[in-house]
Amino acid sequence: MTDSATNNTQKLDFSAINKTTAKSFNDQKNLIKRLFKGNTVMCETCHQPLHLVVPTEKAQTGQYGVFCKKGCTDIQLEMDLII
Repeated sequence: MTDSATNNTQKLDFSAINKTTAKSFNDQKNLIKRLFKGNTVMCETCHQPLHLVVPTEKAQTGQYGVFCKKGCTDIQLEMDLII
């Protein structure tokens, strides 16, 4: 006896998820670029300015990335200080 459910192969359509993920990634990348250029960017949730935290000679450990004061935006980046 064979189970008809096991004989039918289903293909999952990830195109909608892939499009959403790609858009989110590109939006975050552009946001980070604007901050690196020195532009002021506001948090979409609390409308507070976002802060870019990067490693410096004084502080070489910690969390680096883009944050707002309330914690709505929390984009952590893996960064090293290049001398």
